[in-house]
Amino acid sequence: MEAHWRFGIFVGVYLLAAFLETLYPKRPPTEARAGRWFINFSLVGIDVLVQRFTLGAAAYLTAVYAQEHQWGLFSAVEWPFWLEALIAFLILDFAIYLQHVMSHALPIFWRLHSVHHADLDIDASSGLRFHPIEIIISIIYKSAIVAALGMDPWLVIAFEATLNGAAVLTHANIRYPDSLDSPLRWLFVTPNMHRVHHSTARDEMDTNFGFFLSIWDRICGTYHHAPPRAGHEKVALGLPYIREQSRLGLWQLLIMPFRVTRQTASLGLSPDKVDGQTAGK
Repeated sequence: MEAHWRFGIFVGVYLLAAFLETLYPKRPPTEARAGRWFINFSLVGIDVLVQRFTLGAAAYLTAVYAQEHQWGLFSAVEWPFWLEALIAFLILDFAIYLQHVMSHALPIFWRLHSVHHADLDIDASSGLRFHPIEIIISIIYKSAIVAALGMDPWLVIAFEATLNGAAVLTHANIRYPDSLDSPLRWLFVTPNMHRVHHSTARDEMDTNFGFFLSIWDRICGTYHHAPPRAGHEKVALGLPYIREQSRLGLWQLLIMPFRVTRQTASLGLSPDKVDGQTAGK
């Protein structure tokens, strides 16, 4: 049941985002969409299979088990359900923000997360583009938080659906008025806000880590308000050290975390982040 709810909500949000970015694209594609979509959806298929035969709905099942055995914070207090829901949502959203920050700060996690950043364009499908090992790590991380809180299983479903939907919408290539973007980003991560995060420039890439709520970037000092220096329509997206779509095939993305590229090896680096200026030399 949990999987059906998540899948139904995800499909609805994805179709809406894909429809809007087809009608109102923010920037022209630099690569053929069919090839990118094949790779991104193939990764989704692999991720789904890996989850099905490993941890699957671990966060939801952890919540069920924790509730049955009276685990976690919420089992020890008598708070109204709405307050528990608010606290749980804020804690989980902040936890995802911290996970994202660590995915950039720690080389071992960046190797996995770089698969997501390697997309040379971003659209709704980019929100699904993650290495299966990163997905498994995220499931374990979320399950531990769910157990510590003793969350209601329905709250887990609601948060997972929000997280999936936000990942799709914030990556969507949608053109909309700046007058709408400014007030929205006071609370929520918007496509324009997140597009800065996919810039090849290191100082722009290491900002705007939020997935759904933008408040954590503001509080923690990682918020970038201005557009990319090159502008939203012309900013180079992806990794500064891999600029050819031919090097970003499905198999190459799957092994990307485990290999050293010729360029980064010549710099004495593993395939961790390289400044756009350095990568261009």
